[in-house]
Amino acid sequence: MSKDPLFQPYQLKHLTLKNRLMITSHEPAYPEDGMPKERYRAYHVERARGGVGLTMTAGSASVARDSPPVFNNILAWKDEVVGWMRQLTEECHEHDCAVMIQLTHLGRRTRWDKADWLPVVSPGHEREPSHKAFPKKAEDWDIARLIQDYAAAAERMKAAGLDGIEIQAYGHLMDQFWSPLTNDLDGPYGGSSLDNRLRFTFDVLKAMRDACGPEFIIGVRYTGDEDLPGGLTKEDGLEISRRLKDCGQVDFLNVVKGHIDTDAGLTDVIPVQGMKSAPHLDFAGEIRAATEFPTFHAAKIQDVATARHAIASGKLDLVGMTRAHMADPHIVAKIQRGEEDRIRPCVGANYCLDRIYQGGMALCVHNPSTGREIEQPHRIGKADTPRRIVIVGAGPAGMEAARVASERGHEVIVHEAANDPGGQIRLTAQTERRREMMQIIDWRRAECERNGVRINFNSFADEETVLADAPDVVIVATGGLPHTDVLAEGNELVVSAWDILAGDAAPGSNVLIYDDAGDYPALQAAEKIAETGAKVEIVSRDRNIVPEVMAMSLTPSLRILQVRDVIFTPTWRVDAVRREGNGLVTTLGSDYGKMTRERRVDQVVVNHGTRPLDDLYFDLRAGATNLGEVDYEALIARQPQTVARNPEGRYQLYRVGDAVAARNTHAAIYDALRLMRTL
Repeated sequence: MSKDPLFQPYQLKHLTLKNRLMITSHEPAYPEDGMPKERYRAYHVERARGGVGLTMTAGSASVARDSPPVFNNILAWKDEVVGWMRQLTEECHEHDCAVMIQLTHLGRRTRWDKADWLPVVSPGHEREPSHKAFPKKAEDWDIARLIQDYAAAAERMKAAGLDGIEIQAYGHLMDQFWSPLTNDLDGPYGGSSLDNRLRFTFDVLKAMRDACGPEFIIGVRYTGDEDLPGGLTKEDGLEISRRLKDCGQVDFLNVVKGHIDTDAGLTDVIPVQGMKSAPHLDFAGEIRAATEFPTFHAAKIQDVATARHAIASGKLDLVGMTRAHMADPHIVAKIQRGEEDRIRPCVGANYCLDRIYQGGMALCVHNPSTGREIEQPHRIGKADTPRRIVIVGAGPAGMEAARVASERGHEVIVHEAANDPGGQIRLTAQTERRREMMQIIDWRRAECERNGVRINFNSFADEETVLADAPDVVIVATGGLPHTDVLAEGNELVVSAWDILAGDAAPGSNVLIYDDAGDYPALQAAEKIAETGAKVEIVSRDRNIVPEVMAMSLTPSLRILQVRDVIFTPTWRVDAVRREGNGLVTTLGSDYGKMTRERRVDQVVVNHGTRPLDDLYFDLRAGATNLGEVDYEALIARQPQTVARNPEGRYQLYRVGDAVAARNTHAAIYDALRLMRTL
């Protein structure tokens, strides 16, 4: 038997878990019609196949009609869910992986204009800042039916063969009863008495037990400290923990710390890139020590060493590595094979959760197979015929192309003009809070070296260089360059956000940043300039600030910029810049009318994305069999590219990433993966 703490079996009631690693409940927003169908099932089964001991589904499954999903949640109030959950559970069980589900009523953490347009319900009228709906205060008949809704949903999950359930009690309805900030009821379910505020929870637990019997596993995921003035304190959390243990209805505690009613609060509960790793692990350990009861926890536990410490130190019984398993579903299998160093690291970019909160499905910034297990499997097969593939550019697209091609058994040669790989990611990582992004490149470089890829650094490849390698396939992954020629007047007077980040332009003292792309470079340039003490204003024609940087990822940056008094001015654009004396006069215009404003500054920075660096691609087109054409139908269907337009051609030619058009890191990597796996 392994001596690794992570591989010690754990007995939870009648259930034996084969290891201590779990995936905590989360909603990747893959349901179809509210059901966990093929995509949802394939996602969890892949992680079961990868060796995790327990996978928890849903974050959270809705128990009632008046808890309409805002994250494409599973609808646990429908009888139809039983069959779909049974299929998922049975397939995970085939890999000796236990399956549970998280059940909830969202309470005020939703909107009234979703689904059936029923009023949002909560134990008080206070709205949640994130979702903005003013709730109806729950009446006695609401409480009675909600208790039965919880019980009925639990009964459905037992009928589906799940190993257990957990109730969500932070930020959702359950916690809204607990917290003095949100419970404004009188009588048995409200008031200052903790007994009263917990009564709804214990009534739900009893109803669940009556419906499911004493052997079915039931746990609670809850906040042990809201960390809000007037909210639940750490002392309250410890008392609640003891009561949950002592009530006789609960089999495990799954502890979090904080509140999720604002973007900033949510980000502290589930930290993102640039924030401290495992910030609440010691707190969870205190709960376990105080209760001596099965305790689980997850919050930015990205690496195996930290997970191992959490178990070995006795802080936790099971440790959640949820986003880490989104980056690499085979963590357990790689550890068992002695390949821990080959685990694809979670870099905390939070592309997964941020997309959910903006209405999309969860995707991993550097594993495009996550959520696409059916159409883009994690395993890459060998090619029938090895070929020589030449790749120009060692940014994320080029390095992924090299990795996938080499996994398929091709001979791969890479030319990179710089002395290190990384492309735009290397520039991104210049900002301290985003340095984790370099792991996207570091992991691919290690995989390429393992597969024998030949990378030529300081090689500015032209047509002659490429043809000298006698390629069968050429991939142009040269990326793009900043485009700042966007003004009616004065383009020669501005610098790009890249100039600031790379140090090619020194920050001014009174700076206007025109963010006409809404992505990271403007924010990062603002941070670098503001830290010098300069005055900074960010102007954008969008009505929202930095729309391409989603809520949780925006939080750390706003904390830096607001403390330095950086000003955001949306709904205005920069039309012109002219020199006047030692300064610059900037003319602002508006898409909403003919209004104009002026700003007097000493530096104007423009962020307007990139334009493809594509000269080499067009130089090579004439010699390509396909003239650079991509068969999109074949690409999407994972079929080989067979376009033949030029009988005199000597190679196939493709371009990927920003060499095609300005997009993001995930798009660049996805481009490369789905193209290269068919060549």
